[in-house]
Amino acid sequence: MAKKRPQTKAKRPQLDDAEVPVVGAREPCPCGSGRRYKACHGRTAAQATTALVQRPFEGLPGECDWVALRELVPAATVGLTLRDGLPEGVPSVTLATVLPMAWPALRRDDGSVLLGLQNDTASGDISRDLADTLTRALTADPGTPVQGRRAPADGPRLQDLLAPEGAFEPEVHSGFEFWVPDPDNATPDVTASLERANAAAIPTVRLKSVDAAYWCETPDKNHLRWVMPHEEEHLLDALARLHAAGRSSLGEGTRLVGSFRAHGLTVPVWDLPSEITAQDIEKPAAEFAERLAEALAADAPLTHDERRARGGLTNRQVTLS
Repeated sequence: MAKKRPQTKAKRPQLDDAEVPVVGAREPCPCGSGRRYKACHGRTAAQATTALVQRPFEGLPGECDWVALRELVPAATVGLTLRDGLPEGVPSVTLATVLPMAWPALRRDDGSVLLGLQNDTASGDISRDLADTLTRALTADPGTPVQGRRAPADGPRLQDLLAPEGAFEPEVHSGFEFWVPDPDNATPDVTASLERANAAAIPTVRLKSVDAAYWCETPDKNHLRWVMPHEEEHLLDALARLHAAGRSSLGEGTRLVGSFRAHGLTVPVWDLPSEITAQDIEKPAAEFAERLAEALAADAPLTHDERRARGGLTNRQVTLS
């Protein structure tokens, strides 16, 4: 029998990594390797989008408030300023804690944009996912919501789209009426979603005397949740110094009970008696901020009692993200 002639394959042109377009996971990789995209350049793209960014809001004005609105505050809005200004036909861009039907974003009938913050994200970088949603919302048809998707690995982040200067001052609402400019003409789905959201909202107030501190009311007791920008280990040392010295409370009946970890920042939490209002806690919070600054400036090694206090605070940490 005649020998079969060996078959040869034409050599495919190899592309640089930057030139490889995105295709379906099971399609041949455009680089010419002969492998499926998901097993070739798609693997690198997937790793890039799933890598966890520990501090996604770092570098934005009001990083601590971004964390609070993402994790702690039920209903709040804040106007956003774009680095390159507003596109034609977009009168404003507003960040909201949550939107009706859990939409990632909404382009209103008047062209304005609402960007939802408390949504599940497809990658490990919330900033990139939000920037992708915002970019698509700016060009969406008026009167339509924007659906979520996995953001491109090389897409912009919020830090690229938003102006780096200026104040970030959230407005905390008692309910979600800001969803609907004209409640009488809202759709039944939006009305039902509004009623459910309002019923579940915990009364919350942002303090004026210090940054990123939020008083909230619950049935049994009130709380103060204060997002702080300091490096975690340094902050825990300072809190331990105050706690061991009996100076960590915010007044009679209040108690520092632990902290949250959220998006790379630490959020100390105090229990407050139910009769203490947000206004009542303004002055004690400002006084605590002064004590904390002194403790943060201390560089002596922790004493035995301070180390024990630190251990107790560490054991009462809860990671939110």
